[in-house]
Amino acid sequence: MYTEGEIIKMDPEKKRMILKQRAALFSKAPEKETDLGLQIDGLLFLLTEEQYIIDANFVVEVIPLKELTPLPCAPAFILGIINVRGKVLSVVNLKTFLGLPEKGITNLNRVIVLKRSDIELGILVDEIVGKVAVFPDQLKTLMSTITGAKKEYLSGITATRALMFNIEKFLASSSIIVDEEV
Repeated sequence: MYTEGEIIKMDPEKKRMILKQRAALFSKAPEKETDLGLQIDGLLFLLTEEQYIIDANFVVEVIPLKELTPLPCAPAFILGIINVRGKVLSVVNLKTFLGLPEKGITNLNRVIVLKRSDIELGILVDEIVGKVAVFPDQLKTLMSTITGAKKEYLSGITATRALMFNIEKFLASSSIIVDEEV
């Protein structure tokens, strides 16, 4: 390390060489002490007092639930439709879809707008907690006490007891597509 006085007295060529070395050093990605593998940026939210995480790559935006229009003859898990800047989106009540107990809608409820190449919809959650980093190789397998549709859409559980919701499998599922005629 050089002091400020030493740097001032240096010839321009030596200063240039030091700057090039520093630039090369800072252009490299920092090395990690442990290689944790692939990291998923996740969005952490609450559903009936349980924490869930979804892959943030599928999240378009998070909006408050306003002006919901119910859909007659739709499955119970379809809460209704909303207008988001001119787009009409279905809203899935994730608690009903997963068979969780209802606790009513409050001003904390949010709609997470999700998009996969061919589908865009919203899911209703109780509350947004924040963003988290998830390492898939650190997810623990689910206990055998979790059954039914709930387990089918869960990838594992984190050390903090948050459930990893497999949003890609959910969006690819034919069970969320309503194609009925009355």
